[in-house]
Amino acid sequence: MSDLESFKLLGIALAIGLLIGLERGWHARNRDEGMRVAGLRTYGLISLLGGLWGILAKEVTPLLIGFGFLGLTLVLLVAYRESLNKLEDLSITSIIASLITFALGTLTVFGHITVACSAAVVITSLLGFKPLLHGWMKKLAQQELEATLQLLLISVVILPILPDQGYGPWAAFNPYHIWWMVVLIAGISYLGYFAIKILGNRHGPVLTGAFGGLVSSTAVTLNLSRLSSQYPRNERVLAAGILTACATMFARTLLLTWIINPGLSRLLLPALLVMSLFTYLSAFLLWRTAWGFRTNEELSLENPFQIGMALKFGAFLTIILLLSNLLKMYFGNMGTYFLAAASGLADVDPITLSMSRMSQHALSLPVAARAILIAVSVNSGIKGIFSGSIGGFVLGRWVIGTLLVAVVAGLLATWLGHWF
Repeated sequence: MSDLESFKLLGIALAIGLLIGLERGWHARNRDEGMRVAGLRTYGLISLLGGLWGILAKEVTPLLIGFGFLGLTLVLLVAYRESLNKLEDLSITSIIASLITFALGTLTVFGHITVACSAAVVITSLLGFKPLLHGWMKKLAQQELEATLQLLLISVVILPILPDQGYGPWAAFNPYHIWWMVVLIAGISYLGYFAIKILGNRHGPVLTGAFGGLVSSTAVTLNLSRLSSQYPRNERVLAAGILTACATMFARTLLLTWIINPGLSRLLLPALLVMSLFTYLSAFLLWRTAWGFRTNEELSLENPFQIGMALKFGAFLTIILLLSNLLKMYFGNMGTYFLAAASGLADVDPITLSMSRMSQHALSLPVAARAILIAVSVNSGIKGIFSGSIGGFVLGRWVIGTLLVAVVAGLLATWLGHWF
């Protein structure tokens, strides 16, 4: 390695140390001189030390890096012990950051510049976001922590070990594919749940509907319809929230089909795009012409994720796949359509996922698209009935009328486009 190249790498190592030291120094800026274990200059020197020790190790033996790391650790432990007597600060964050800074400086001279620089930015951000991260942690409920761990369990641990092959009649039971779809739905619901928790009703029913539609548009419809009797003369803005959730459901259905089978999503694009855009536009117009609406009542949603829910959804999805093949064998396409209508009474996701999966090998794309549209139409009708029966005639009029026009317009757009 030439001297010019060495200077260049050491310069990058120094910049990495100064970046981390900037955050650490700012964090301890109110402490008196000599009361900090390490600051801006020290972190720069630590990273530079790692770079110099790395150059020396390349010339002699890589074992020198271990000795250098051990020596720095001993120095930091002594400094930490002394700081405990003065500040009674038990945090070891600065010590860990110092050791990482040394390692990044060493990585730089070994040619891993991109990795070292990227890691430095991530580490500095992580250190700087301490108040935000601690604030989130204090607000995190036990069930939400458990939900996070369970979601990681089913996606990172369980999913990779499942066999990717079909079992049973028509090879309909593929553990990997079914569980992957469970993870997909659980992940979308998880994100929607925390979006609602962060924004909530502080920004009104419309944003609640937008994020609530990622979790369950039916839950949003039930909750906002119930509020209609408690807050008279707010039917327009509540209808806007319900319609926003329904429009999000149309968009979510299109997204799910695109992830699993892009060919199917292209068939559904005209109908679902028209349904979604028309419903979003109607919700916006209702919101703009509505009276102001404020309530501290939060949208009632279930735990963001539960293992029991995942198992039930996986079992339901497997049953839908088996019934789809069985009904198609005995009743042809009409059996598939009947199952889609029955499924739409409860939820759109299972039939959407099963049709997307089956259309890859055992079902024609037009039949799968029709089945999904039937489920979406039936589900929209059910939400319209809920809004009218729970929220009253005025609310039901806005919701039912809009969804009816949206569904008809979507189906008409498909027919005019000769997609079937």
